[in-house]
Amino acid sequence: MRKAIVQLLHFGYHQAMSCLFPVAIFGTLAVSKYIELPFIYRYDAILLILLAVQYAMYRSGLETRDEIKVICVFHLIGLLLEIYKVRMGSWSYPEPGVTRVFDVPLYSGFMYASVASFMCQIWRRLRMDMTGWPPLASAGILGGAIYLNFFTHHFIPDFRWWLTALVFIVFRKTWIIYRVRADTYRMPMPLVFVIVGFFIWLAENIATFLGAWTYPDQHHTWQLVSFSKISSWFLLVIISVIIVAQLKHVKAGRRRQ
Repeated sequence: MRKAIVQLLHFGYHQAMSCLFPVAIFGTLAVSKYIELPFIYRYDAILLILLAVQYAMYRSGLETRDEIKVICVFHLIGLLLEIYKVRMGSWSYPEPGVTRVFDVPLYSGFMYASVASFMCQIWRRLRMDMTGWPPLASAGILGGAIYLNFFTHHFIPDFRWWLTALVFIVFRKTWIIYRVRADTYRMPMPLVFVIVGFFIWLAENIATFLGAWTYPDQHHTWQLVSFSKISSWFLLVIISVIIVAQLKHVKAGRRRQ
Protein backbone atom coordinates (compact mmCIF):
# COMPACT_ATOMS: atom_id res chain seq x y z
CA MET A 1 0.00 0.00 0.00
CA ARG A 2 2.81 2.41 0.86
CA LYS A 3 4.51 1.76 -2.48
CA ALA A 4 1.22 2.25 -4.35
CA ILE A 5 0.72 5.64 -2.67
CA VAL A 6 4.28 6.72 -3.46
CA GLN A 7 3.87 5.65 -7.09
CA LEU A 8 0.57 7.52 -7.34
CA LEU A 9 2.14 10.67 -5.90
CA HIS A 10 5.01 10.52 -8.37
CA PHE A 11 2.59 9.91 -11.24
CA GLY A 12 0.42 12.83 -10.11
CA TYR A 13 3.45 15.09 -9.82
CA HIS A 14 4.53 14.42 -13.40
CA GLN A 15 0.95 14.88 -14.63
CA ALA A 16 0.73 18.22 -12.84
CA MET A 17 4.10 19.43 -14.16
CA SER A 18 3.05 18.44 -17.68
CA CYS A 19 -0.10 20.57 -17.30
CA LEU A 20 1.74 23.81 -16.54
CA PHE A 21 0.89 25.43 -19.86
CA PRO A 22 -2.82 24.45 -19.79
CA VAL A 23 -2.97 25.73 -16.21
CA ALA A 24 -1.40 29.02 -17.37
CA ILE A 25 -4.12 29.30 -20.02
CA PHE A 26 -6.94 28.73 -17.52
CA GLY A 27 -5.36 31.09 -15.02
CA THR A 28 -5.05 33.82 -17.63
CA LEU A 29 -8.65 33.31 -18.76
CA ALA A 30 -9.90 33.46 -15.17
CA VAL A 31 -7.96 36.59 -14.18
CA SER A 32 -8.76 38.45 -17.40
CA LYS A 33 -12.47 37.61 -17.07
CA TYR A 34 -12.84 39.33 -13.71
CA ILE A 35 -10.12 41.99 -13.92
CA GLU A 36 -10.47 44.57 -16.67
CA LEU A 37 -7.11 45.39 -18.22
CA PRO A 38 -6.54 49.04 -19.19
CA PHE A 39 -5.33 50.09 -22.65
CA ILE A 40 -5.49 46.58 -24.13
CA TYR A 41 -8.23 44.23 -25.25
CA ARG A 42 -8.65 41.01 -23.30
CA TYR A 43 -7.89 38.71 -26.25
CA ASP A 44 -4.70 40.63 -27.06
CA ALA A 45 -3.55 40.52 -23.43
CA ILE A 46 -4.12 36.75 -23.31
CA LEU A 47 -1.97 36.29 -26.41
CA LEU A 48 0.90 38.34 -24.98
CA ILE A 49 0.76 36.52 -21.63
CA LEU A 50 0.77 33.08 -23.24
CA LEU A 51 3.68 34.01 -25.50
CA ALA A 52 5.58 35.15 -22.40
CA VAL A 53 4.73 31.87 -20.60
CA GLN A 54 5.98 29.81 -23.53
CA TYR A 55 9.21 31.80 -23.67
CA ALA A 56 9.71 31.42 -19.92
CA MET A 57 9.12 27.66 -20.08
CA TYR A 58 11.65 27.33 -22.88
CA ARG A 59 14.29 29.47 -21.19
CA SER A 60 13.84 27.61 -17.91
CA GLY A 61 14.24 24.22 -19.57
CA LEU A 62 10.69 23.09 -18.86
CA GLU A 63 10.21 22.72 -22.61
CA THR A 64 12.80 21.78 -25.20
CA ARG A 65 13.33 23.31 -28.62
CA ASP A 66 11.78 20.26 -30.31
CA GLU A 67 8.72 20.54 -28.09
CA ILE A 68 8.34 24.20 -29.03
CA LYS A 69 8.38 23.17 -32.70
CA VAL A 70 5.60 20.64 -32.08
CA ILE A 71 3.58 23.26 -30.21
CA CYS A 72 3.91 25.67 -33.14
CA VAL A 73 2.63 23.00 -35.53
CA PHE A 74 -0.40 22.39 -33.32
CA HIS A 75 -1.00 26.13 -32.98
CA LEU A 76 -1.22 26.41 -36.78
CA ILE A 77 -3.43 23.31 -37.15
CA GLY A 78 -5.74 24.58 -34.42
CA LEU A 79 -5.90 28.11 -35.78
CA LEU A 80 -6.90 26.89 -39.25
CA LEU A 81 -9.64 24.77 -37.72
CA GLU A 82 -10.82 27.69 -35.57
CA ILE A 83 -11.06 30.03 -38.58
CA TYR A 84 -13.17 27.51 -40.46
CA LYS A 85 -15.43 26.62 -37.53
CA VAL A 86 -16.09 30.25 -36.62
CA ARG A 87 -16.96 31.04 -40.23
CA MET A 88 -19.39 28.09 -40.25
CA GLY A 89 -21.03 29.37 -37.05
CA SER A 90 -20.02 26.46 -34.81
CA TRP A 91 -18.85 28.92 -32.13
CA SER A 92 -17.70 32.51 -31.85
CA TYR A 93 -15.36 34.93 -30.10
CA PRO A 94 -17.63 37.84 -29.21
CA GLU A 95 -15.06 40.20 -27.65
CA PRO A 96 -13.00 42.74 -29.63
CA GLY A 97 -9.28 42.47 -30.26
CA VAL A 98 -6.50 43.64 -32.54
CA THR A 99 -4.75 40.29 -32.90
CA ARG A 100 -7.58 38.58 -34.78
CA VAL A 101 -7.56 36.74 -38.11
CA PHE A 102 -10.96 36.29 -39.78
CA ASP A 103 -12.74 36.95 -36.46
CA VAL A 104 -10.54 34.45 -34.60
CA PRO A 105 -8.11 35.71 -31.92
CA LEU A 106 -4.58 34.39 -32.39
CA TYR A 107 -4.44 33.14 -28.81
CA SER A 108 -7.00 30.43 -29.69
CA GLY A 109 -4.31 28.30 -31.33
CA PHE A 110 -2.63 27.99 -27.96
CA MET A 111 -5.56 25.96 -26.66
CA TYR A 112 -4.70 23.27 -29.20
CA ALA A 113 -0.99 23.79 -28.57
CA SER A 114 -1.56 23.17 -24.86
CA VAL A 115 -2.63 19.61 -25.74
CA ALA A 116 0.66 19.16 -27.62
CA SER A 117 2.57 20.70 -24.71
CA PHE A 118 1.03 18.20 -22.29
CA MET A 119 1.71 15.24 -24.56
CA CYS A 120 5.32 16.17 -25.23
CA GLN A 121 6.08 16.74 -21.57
CA ILE A 122 4.32 13.68 -20.21
CA TRP A 123 6.03 11.58 -22.88
CA ARG A 124 9.43 12.80 -21.69
CA ARG A 125 8.69 12.75 -17.95
CA LEU A 126 7.23 9.22 -17.90
CA ARG A 127 9.76 7.95 -20.45
CA MET A 128 6.96 6.70 -22.66
CA ASP A 129 7.22 4.19 -25.45
CA MET A 130 4.77 2.24 -27.60
CA THR A 131 4.38 -1.28 -28.86
CA GLY A 132 2.29 -2.40 -31.80
CA TRP A 133 2.25 1.05 -33.43
CA PRO A 134 0.46 0.75 -36.80
CA PRO A 135 2.28 1.46 -40.08
CA LEU A 136 2.76 5.12 -40.96
CA ALA A 137 0.38 4.82 -43.91
CA SER A 138 -2.48 3.51 -41.76
CA ALA A 139 -1.96 5.99 -38.92
CA GLY A 140 -1.31 8.93 -41.27
CA ILE A 141 -4.31 8.31 -43.51
CA LEU A 142 -6.59 7.82 -40.49
CA GLY A 143 -5.30 11.02 -38.85
CA GLY A 144 -5.77 12.96 -42.09
CA ALA A 145 -9.29 11.60 -42.53
CA ILE A 146 -10.21 12.59 -38.97
CA TYR A 147 -8.92 16.13 -39.45
CA LEU A 148 -10.67 16.43 -42.82
CA ASN A 149 -13.95 15.24 -41.30
CA PHE A 150 -13.95 18.27 -38.98
CA PHE A 151 -14.28 20.38 -42.13
CA THR A 152 -16.39 18.23 -44.45
CA HIS A 153 -19.19 17.22 -42.07
CA HIS A 154 -20.80 20.61 -42.72
CA PHE A 155 -21.47 19.57 -46.32
CA ILE A 156 -21.51 15.76 -46.38
CA PRO A 157 -22.46 13.14 -43.76
CA ASP A 158 -20.45 13.08 -40.55
CA PHE A 159 -18.22 10.00 -40.51
CA ARG A 160 -16.96 10.41 -36.94
CA TRP A 161 -18.47 7.15 -35.71
CA TRP A 162 -17.05 5.21 -38.64
CA LEU A 163 -13.69 6.85 -37.98
CA THR A 164 -13.99 6.01 -34.28
CA ALA A 165 -14.56 2.35 -35.18
CA LEU A 166 -11.49 2.46 -37.43
CA VAL A 167 -9.45 3.86 -34.54
CA PHE A 168 -10.21 0.80 -32.41
CA ILE A 169 -9.33 -1.45 -35.36
CA VAL A 170 -6.11 0.29 -36.41
CA PHE A 171 -4.84 0.72 -32.83
CA ARG A 172 -6.14 -2.59 -31.43
CA LYS A 173 -2.59 -3.91 -30.90
CA THR A 174 -1.08 -0.63 -29.71
CA TRP A 175 -0.08 -0.26 -26.07
CA ILE A 176 1.50 2.75 -24.44
CA ILE A 177 4.30 1.98 -22.01
CA TYR A 178 5.12 4.45 -19.25
CA ARG A 179 7.47 4.39 -16.31
CA VAL A 180 7.02 5.71 -12.78
CA ARG A 181 10.29 5.61 -10.89
CA ALA A 182 11.68 2.09 -11.42
CA ASP A 183 8.39 0.42 -12.36
CA THR A 184 6.95 0.00 -15.85
CA TYR A 185 3.24 0.05 -16.68
CA ARG A 186 1.20 -0.17 -19.86
CA MET A 187 -2.25 0.80 -21.11
CA PRO A 188 -4.13 0.14 -24.38
CA MET A 189 -3.89 3.15 -26.66
CA PRO A 190 -7.65 3.47 -27.41
CA LEU A 191 -8.27 3.79 -23.66
CA VAL A 192 -5.71 6.61 -23.51
CA PHE A 193 -7.61 8.41 -26.28
CA VAL A 194 -10.89 8.14 -24.34
CA ILE A 195 -9.42 9.29 -21.02
CA VAL A 196 -7.59 12.31 -22.47
CA GLY A 197 -10.62 13.24 -24.61
CA PHE A 198 -12.85 13.23 -21.52
CA PHE A 199 -10.51 15.49 -19.55
CA ILE A 200 -10.24 17.90 -22.48
CA TRP A 201 -14.05 18.06 -22.52
CA LEU A 202 -13.96 18.99 -18.82
CA ALA A 203 -11.39 21.67 -19.64
CA GLU A 204 -13.62 22.91 -22.46
CA ASN A 205 -16.45 23.49 -19.99
CA ILE A 206 -14.12 25.56 -17.80
CA ALA A 207 -12.85 27.50 -20.84
CA THR A 208 -16.32 28.38 -22.12
CA PHE A 209 -17.41 29.38 -18.61
CA LEU A 210 -14.44 31.77 -18.51
CA GLY A 211 -15.37 33.21 -21.90
CA ALA A 212 -12.58 31.69 -24.01
CA TRP A 213 -15.19 31.18 -26.73
CA THR A 214 -18.96 30.81 -26.90
CA TYR A 215 -21.16 28.14 -28.44
CA PRO A 216 -24.47 29.26 -30.02
CA ASP A 217 -26.49 27.92 -27.06
CA GLN A 218 -24.28 29.80 -24.57
CA HIS A 219 -24.82 33.36 -25.81
CA HIS A 220 -27.48 34.23 -23.22
CA THR A 221 -26.34 32.05 -20.34
CA TRP A 222 -23.60 29.49 -19.85
CA GLN A 223 -24.54 25.84 -19.87
CA LEU A 224 -22.72 22.53 -19.93
CA VAL A 225 -21.06 21.67 -23.24
CA SER A 226 -22.80 18.79 -25.00
CA PHE A 227 -21.49 15.33 -24.14
CA SER A 228 -21.26 14.70 -27.89
CA LYS A 229 -18.21 16.98 -27.90
CA ILE A 230 -16.27 14.24 -26.11
CA SER A 231 -16.22 12.31 -29.39
CA SER A 232 -14.73 15.35 -31.14
CA TRP A 233 -11.98 15.67 -28.57
CA PHE A 234 -11.42 11.91 -28.69
CA LEU A 235 -10.69 12.23 -32.41
CA LEU A 236 -8.60 15.36 -31.96
CA VAL A 237 -6.45 13.59 -29.37
CA ILE A 238 -5.79 10.85 -31.93
CA ILE A 239 -4.44 13.42 -34.40
CA SER A 240 -2.25 14.85 -31.65
CA VAL A 241 -0.86 11.48 -30.61
CA ILE A 242 -0.19 10.44 -34.21
CA ILE A 243 1.81 13.60 -34.88
CA VAL A 244 3.75 13.50 -31.60
CA ALA A 245 4.44 9.75 -31.84
CA GLN A 246 5.62 10.03 -35.43
CA LEU A 247 7.96 12.91 -34.61
CA LYS A 248 9.34 10.94 -31.66
CA HIS A 249 9.84 7.94 -33.95
CA VAL A 250 11.68 10.02 -36.54
CA LYS A 251 13.90 11.59 -33.88
CA ALA A 252 14.73 8.18 -32.38
CA GLY A 253 15.66 6.93 -35.85
CA ARG A 254 18.06 9.80 -36.35
CA ARG A 255 19.77 9.01 -33.04
CA ARG A 256 20.32 5.42 -34.11
CA GLN A 257 22.01 6.48 -37.35
